[in-house]
Amino acid sequence: MENLIVFGHKSPDTDTICSAIAMSDLQKKLGKEVKAVRLGELNKETKYALDYLGVEVPELISKVEDNQEVILVDHNEFTQSVDNIENAKIKMVVDHHRISDFKTAEPLYYRAEPVGCTCTVLFKLYKENGVQIDKKIAGLMLSAIISDTLLLKSPTKTDEDEKAVKELAEIAGLDYEKYGLDMLKAGTDLSDLSGDELINLDCKEFNLNDKKAKVAQVNTADIPEMMTRKAEFEAAMQKDIATNGVDLFVFAITDIINSNSEVIVLGNSAPIFEKAFGKTLEDNTAFLPGVVSRKKQILPVLQENA
Repeated sequence: MENLIVFGHKSPDTDTICSAIAMSDLQKKLGKEVKAVRLGELNKETKYALDYLGVEVPELISKVEDNQEVILVDHNEFTQSVDNIENAKIKMVVDHHRISDFKTAEPLYYRAEPVGCTCTVLFKLYKENGVQIDKKIAGLMLSAIISDTLLLKSPTKTDEDEKAVKELAEIAGLDYEKYGLDMLKAGTDLSDLSGDELINLDCKEFNLNDKKAKVAQVNTADIPEMMTRKAEFEAAMQKDIATNGVDLFVFAITDIINSNSEVIVLGNSAPIFEKAFGKTLEDNTAFLPGVVSRKKQILPVLQENA
């Protein structure tokens, strides 16, 4: 394996994959030998972006060896990272999430900003280092920001994200509204995926005090259609709860057109969810109007009430 590798979190989304590729490109242009890798299979949205832009899919890895030098993008929590990350040498982190359960034995470069997407931070790093952004890299970074901010409609969106989208769209030669909607819609075709695959497609593990929680999310243009598979999702979630000792499993089905979410909530700690959102679960479900962001609208509320 290369001396220095860069990757995002497990169950990779578009930001994780595109950030890894962009960070690798930036570091190479700054004179370092870096390789982008991934920790899971691509979802359909990300595959659409890479296929459209003609970009090669990064190599898949499952663990790193002791003392492997790594760069983390789009995450910092070890529960979301590669196996054996605690024994790797973390050289850099570029992220836009909370900092939690993170420590290293040596000093490192750490850049985390409260913006909607890691690629927005990387966009700034290109500019700060005087490095030109190529057309394909611009397209990847644009795709990531569109994905994480739901085409600039998510509450996670900042003015910096919007500025980056407009500049990157110009470099990439793309109509970001048309391209973005096509990309997001490509990610909502989930008919060929099993319940197990769907609950793990974009799933992150968190610690809520002494409780083990998972919050998974899928995007759709039709919540009622997705909910016809509710029993299948519940069976997959119960299996995961039993196998992995999960206390709380929240599966959010998010409508990207109308900006709402229907959630399925299971686990012994389901009352944490009810308390946090002031909702009484009906048949393990609740409707969350206006909720589209796991990072800003779901996780912080759970943490405050755990």
